[in-house]
Amino acid sequence: MKTAILDRFVFSDEVRDIIENAPEIIIPESRKEILDLAIAGRDLFEVGYEVPGKGFVVEATVTRCKNGLVVNYPEPYMRRRDPNALVVGDNLETDKPRFRERFGKEFEPIRQETFEWLKKQELILLPFMAGGYDYGYPAVLIAPKNAGFFVGGLADLQFFVPASEVPENFKPKLYMFLAPPFRHTHFDGKQVVVHYRHNSHYEIFSYNLYPGPSAKKGVYGFLLHVGEKEKWVTAHASAVKVITPYENELVIMHEGASGGGKSEILEEIHREPDGRIKLAENIVTGEKFYMELKQSCVLMPVADDMFMCHPKLQTGKKLVAKDAEAGWFIRVDHITEYGSAPDLERLTIHPPEPLIFLNIYAVPNSTALIWEHIEDEPGKPCPNPRVIIPKRFMKNAVSEPVKVDVRSFGVRTPPCTKEKPTYGIVGLMQILPPALAWLWRLVAPRGHANPSIVSTKGMTSEGVGSFWPFSSGKMVRLANILLEQIIDTPETRYILVPNQYIGAYKVGFMPEWIAREYLSRRGGGRFRPDQLVPSKCSLLGFSLKEMKIEGNTIPKELLQPHLQSEVGEEAYEKGAQELKDFFKRELKKFLTEDLNPVGREIIQCCLDDGSLDDYLKIIPMNF
Repeated sequence: MKTAILDRFVFSDEVRDIIENAPEIIIPESRKEILDLAIAGRDLFEVGYEVPGKGFVVEATVTRCKNGLVVNYPEPYMRRRDPNALVVGDNLETDKPRFRERFGKEFEPIRQETFEWLKKQELILLPFMAGGYDYGYPAVLIAPKNAGFFVGGLADLQFFVPASEVPENFKPKLYMFLAPPFRHTHFDGKQVVVHYRHNSHYEIFSYNLYPGPSAKKGVYGFLLHVGEKEKWVTAHASAVKVITPYENELVIMHEGASGGGKSEILEEIHREPDGRIKLAENIVTGEKFYMELKQSCVLMPVADDMFMCHPKLQTGKKLVAKDAEAGWFIRVDHITEYGSAPDLERLTIHPPEPLIFLNIYAVPNSTALIWEHIEDEPGKPCPNPRVIIPKRFMKNAVSEPVKVDVRSFGVRTPPCTKEKPTYGIVGLMQILPPALAWLWRLVAPRGHANPSIVSTKGMTSEGVGSFWPFSSGKMVRLANILLEQIIDTPETRYILVPNQYIGAYKVGFMPEWIAREYLSRRGGGRFRPDQLVPSKCSLLGFSLKEMKIEGNTIPKELLQPHLQSEVGEEAYEKGAQELKDFFKRELKKFLTEDLNPVGREIIQCCLDDGSLDDYLKIIPMNF
C-alpha cells in the first residue's frame, strides 16, 4: 500500500532518492496516527539524536496529558523563534542574508549532507496543501519518525492531506526537510532555517525542532515567494467578521508588527468585574474613564496571522481574502491564572481532540493548563507559552473568503507627556487616506515594549508589510504589490489604532476594541467632512471630532491627544517629529529604480513634509 501511495507523488530526483533509500516511510492517514507517533506509546517521550562529540542530545520532551501532548525544550533558547533564523541558500535575487555571507561557505554541500542523513532515518512523510485546499499549493514535510510532535504541529497549522486522499500526480511545490542535529554539527547550536528557491519548487531546511521559524513562518515565506512572483500577497493580518446587535455585518482586517494587536482583535472586549469597560487610566493623575455597553457585537474569527489575498478571490472594489492557515499558533503568556480567558481555557481543558501545547508545565496523565507556564529560570516564566488549536475547534470560525470593509493597522505606543515627549500621540482611531495606509505598511513600527523583540529602545521597523522577517525575496517588489493592492480596492477603508498608551492614558488594547464596536455599528456609513479634522501630524491622517457609542461619548482627549493637559501642543509636536524622522529614515531604502512611480511620489511627499491634502491628491480617499 505504501508503494501504491508513493506512486501518486511526482518528486524531485533528490527527494525520490531519499524515499527509495530510507529504511521506513510512514505516510499518516489521520491526526490521531500522528499524535500516537509523537508519543511512541509512552507517557513521557524524549526526542533526541546522536551528535558526534556530544553523544545523545535530548532536543525536546513530549508528555502525554489528558487533553493533549505537551512539548518542552531543555534549552530556554529553543522555546521561541530566533528572529535571525532565516537565511537564503540559493543564488537568486534577495535582500536577505545569504548562507555564504553568514557562514563563509556554500550551502550546497550541507544540503547534500542533509539528504544523506535523512536517507538513514525512519521517516514520516506528511503531504499538505500550503495555504489551503482551494488556493494552496502541494507540499510535503520529510521528518524523522521520532519528531512526530513537529509533524503534528504542521498538520494542525496547515492543510493536512491523509494518505488515502493524496491525488494522482501530487507534485510538491514546497519541500520541508527536518534535520535537528545539524544545529549542533554545523550551526553552533543556533536555530537556522535555510530557504532554497528553485524554478520548479521551494525548499525549506529546518535545522531545529521549534516549529515557529519553519512549520509556521517557513510556510509563510513560501507563500510570500509565490505571491512575489505572481504579484499578490499573503498579508500579515488577522480578520474578524463583526455582527452588531442590529445584525449589521462588518469585516475588519488588522495588520501590524508583532504585538500590534492581531490576535487581540479577535477577543471579546475586556470588562471590569461589575461589567463596565475601563477605557483609559491617566498615569499622572490616576483619572479613569469608564463606559457601559450592555451588548457587545458577536465576533466570528476569520484569520489570526496569515490572510491570503489570492488574485482568484478578487471580485470588485473591496479586498477579498481568506485564512491561509488550518490552525492557529496561540501564545498564552497573558493568561496567568484561572479565569483570565474563560472561552480559551474551556476549549483547551476539554478540547474535541487532543491538542499540542508548547512551553507549558505538565506531568504525565495530568491536565495541561494554559496558565501554568514553564520557567526559563527560577521565578522567570517563559514568555512564549503556546497552544496549537485547529480552527475547526473554534466557535463561529469563518473559513470562506470575506470582503474586507476596513483595514486597520496597530502600533504599540509609549506614554507621552510634557516631561517625556514621545510618539505616543496617536488618537484612539485615526482615519488614513490610502497613500498614508501604504506608508504605515512600509515602515511597520515594532513599537513600545514589544513582547517579541529583545531590544525596544527607540523606534525600529518590522519591515515591509510587517511580514518582511519571513520573506526570502525583494522588499521593493513586495512594497509595489501592497501599493497596487490598495489602488485596486478603493472601497476598502483604512484606520490606524494605537495600543498601550494614548498620550498620558494607559489604554492597553482598548482602542481597537472600541473602534471595532464603533465602526460595526456605523455599518457601511461614510464619514461626513464635518465629522473629521485633519490631524496635527499629517502622518496620522484625520482625527474624529467626536465618537459616540450607544450614548457613551468618548473623551475628546483620547481622540486628539494634544488636548490632554499632560501633553499639550509642544509635546505633541515633538512626538510628531519623532514619527516623521522615523518614517524618513525607513522610507529612503525603498527609493530604487524598481519602485512603482506612484509609490515614489508618495514617499517623496513624506520626505518633503507633505500635507494631508498632498497625500489625498495622489490617491483619493473613499471614507
